[in-house]
Amino acid sequence: MTFRERLQSWRYNLIPDHLIGEILSKRWTDNAIPFIALIAVVAGFGSAIPGFFKPLSLQESTRQLGEFSIVVTGLTVVLLGGGIDLSVGSIFALATFAAVGTFFIFEAPVWMALAAAIATGLICGAINGYLIGFLRLRAFLTTLVTFIIGRTIFDILVVNYGAAIQTSMASSDAWDFIGDGTFAGLSIPVITAVVLAVITHIALTRSRPGWHVLAVGGSRRSAHNAGIKVKRTVFMTYVFSGFCASIAGFLIACRLSGAGPGTGLNMEILALTAAVVGGNSLGGGRGSVVKGLMGAIIVLVMNNGLIRLGYGTGTNQMVIGLMLAVAVTIDIRWLKNRHKVLNEVYVAPIYLKMGEAQSAEPHSGTPYALNNAISRTDYIGLGELEGPEDVILDRDDHLYCGTRHGEIVRFFAPDYTRSEVFAHVGGFPLGLAFDREGNLLSCVGAMGLYSISPDREVTRLSAETRRSWTSVQDDARLRDPNDLDIAPDGRIYFTDSTKRFDAHDWALDSIENRATGRLLVYDPKTGETKTLLDGYHYMNGVCMAHDGKSLFFAESWACRVHRYWLEGPKAGTAECVIRDMPGYPDNINRASDGSYWMAWLGMRTPTFDLSLRNPGFRKRMTRRLPQDDWLFPNINTGGVVKFDETGKIIGALGDLSGQSHPMVTSMREHKGWLFIGGILNNRIGRYKLDGADDAWTGPTSYWGERA
Repeated sequence: MTFRERLQSWRYNLIPDHLIGEILSKRWTDNAIPFIALIAVVAGFGSAIPGFFKPLSLQESTRQLGEFSIVVTGLTVVLLGGGIDLSVGSIFALATFAAVGTFFIFEAPVWMALAAAIATGLICGAINGYLIGFLRLRAFLTTLVTFIIGRTIFDILVVNYGAAIQTSMASSDAWDFIGDGTFAGLSIPVITAVVLAVITHIALTRSRPGWHVLAVGGSRRSAHNAGIKVKRTVFMTYVFSGFCASIAGFLIACRLSGAGPGTGLNMEILALTAAVVGGNSLGGGRGSVVKGLMGAIIVLVMNNGLIRLGYGTGTNQMVIGLMLAVAVTIDIRWLKNRHKVLNEVYVAPIYLKMGEAQSAEPHSGTPYALNNAISRTDYIGLGELEGPEDVILDRDDHLYCGTRHGEIVRFFAPDYTRSEVFAHVGGFPLGLAFDREGNLLSCVGAMGLYSISPDREVTRLSAETRRSWTSVQDDARLRDPNDLDIAPDGRIYFTDSTKRFDAHDWALDSIENRATGRLLVYDPKTGETKTLLDGYHYMNGVCMAHDGKSLFFAESWACRVHRYWLEGPKAGTAECVIRDMPGYPDNINRASDGSYWMAWLGMRTPTFDLSLRNPGFRKRMTRRLPQDDWLFPNINTGGVVKFDETGKIIGALGDLSGQSHPMVTSMREHKGWLFIGGILNNRIGRYKLDGADDAWTGPTSYWGERA
């Protein structure tokens, strides 16, 4: 390895560039900016203001925060539903007046004051909801009008009844406790805000009405087409916002025991800024209550902090306006360009130097030399199939294969001219295997491990394994389960080719060539799936050895085959038995003579091998060129290879004409015939093997030997 190659290896293999894309693809990254801003604001004002963190100061600040957070929670739900509510300030003020008026003027009990405040909020929210949800008026203009009307009514009430409130002698211990008391060291507004936030969060993330709100906010037309009652959902978001504003109004009424011209002034601007600064989208459908709470803390701390530092109202309003402008700009630009950024940074190629391979050219004299044998196959299902990646036969000689339409197709013996859809699984069925009871098992791309019983009942066996402690991305989910085989004890060994890309993005995985393939085992007795091996370049085919004590698996992009030991002194370890092949290995299956068949889905090329030693080139290629112009592995020419227990190559079969089976992803020997599948083919090939055991039936014989 030259110094330049060593430098590239250090740069691209040791520096985890791929983590940037994985972090940005996570939904929680939307919280990163507001969380950092929250820490910076609290730390900045805490250090600049003497006594900021004193208990008495914090207690008073948290009372305001509790009341403000309740308003922000209601407004957040409206934003998530795709709306906006500029009237929360006037609803807050009217609810405050309703509470103090009921308590001080009419000298009613505290619960009646609470009921009056809530009724005021619900009525105002219902008016907004009806006009916007059912009459379909513009939310911005509608709530602006109701804000002006509500504020006008409040000012009139304050002028006419303010004196009566101030001179009232009404009092109540419950009223005073709600306004000034604490429970377990926390004020009532804080406790109320936390309880309401938790309930709202659970409702949004775990209940059908909450899902409907997010669906309506994401796309009202799609939500309507899905059967969601859009008008009613929008109506309820505004009712909930009015309810939250009324609760906050009641709490501040208890704390101040009055209402004046400044009550709720600019509340709508502060609440909207908090919701958006926290990371909730103005476009709807994206955000959370937690984001709203973070924004509430940021805005309130900054607003109060500027006042305590001696800055005037004008400065506060300017800062709040700038915060809102910045938050809206980030929201719109990030929402519009997020996928572009991910496309730019997610694919992070590594350095890989392939060893020199023997030639597979015809008459080259190497064990890999291809002939033209499988160009002369019988065709089964010609034109009826799309993508028979794997093929298998049952005890009655019927032939099965998966298709890219998510179906398992069965061809009836002996001539295989008749067929039927045996089962519809969904996804893309890849590797196939029969267990001892006659159940057909399949690895389904992007879905998991499935079982189809003889009476065609489809059951999901596994869709995840245990998540690793160091993973940023959720690697518990099976993204590309590929091939499987069953051990004599019934455990199912299968491969998950990549943890970073879904099954249809195999080409991106080949360009990146990061070792994220793994070997897993599913135990039907416990229902658990465990990871046995990790860190392979697109782990693909897997096959139990004839003795049942070990298994072989293919590492496609590294052109290697490994043996993993289940028993004996090497149990739990893997060793490479074939390396530096001229082709990319795929499925592996047993042969009747004690050896093994292996599919080559394509052949190595000097250009792609060279590109693997130049990760910077591949990185620039994915960013600057359209995907049609990318350099991919050659999968247009492949074949079938035979090897023995030690990994020695016995022979190779090919299709030099390129007309029958230029690319092979699977093959299965059965009663003297070799059945050939290909993920890009529209047929299954059947090739007569010379000297093969005409009674050997693949998996049936394997289970029969161990019955």
